[in-house]
Amino acid sequence: MIIQANAVVSVRYILHSSQGMDQDRTLVEESNEENPLTFLVGSGQLIPGFERNMLGLTIGDSFSFSLACDEAYGNLDQEALVRVPDEMFKQDGILDLEILRIGNMVPLLDRDGNQLVARVAGIDGTEVLLDFNHPLAGHDLHFSGSILSVRNATEEEIEHGHSHGPGGHSH
Repeated sequence: MIIQANAVVSVRYILHSSQGMDQDRTLVEESNEENPLTFLVGSGQLIPGFERNMLGLTIGDSFSFSLACDEAYGNLDQEALVRVPDEMFKQDGILDLEILRIGNMVPLLDRDGNQLVARVAGIDGTEVLLDFNHPLAGHDLHFSGSILSVRNATEEEIEHGHSHGPGGHSH
């Protein structure tokens, strides 16, 4: 069976990123046969360019492709860099230095109580620079791997918008 809309696909893959197609690549993540990436094609769970490159492949096929940052998580959005007072990170008047480290991901709530995550990008005096961009924004993505399985999705999977494991739901 070839990969097409409403197929459930399992892949083994390696993902590298770079900040420019000709730049050095950094390993981001990888899966294997024991822990594959399984997804429902067309459900919107994955980057559209990833799914587009899977279409037409079948079990045993290998793949290797790159997506420019604007096809992946987009360019860095300067408006997603926000300066906030370090008071936000004080507990009982003391700065929480366990949380407030450059590179740390910090959970936050907006005014409406929605949960957000930002990366601590800088600390300057009494201000903290938070980056709300996706961690891979501004990065080109490079995928390689192979197709482990392809099957038709069940009606329930299509209705739910995600694949289910052998015994029903899997997350």
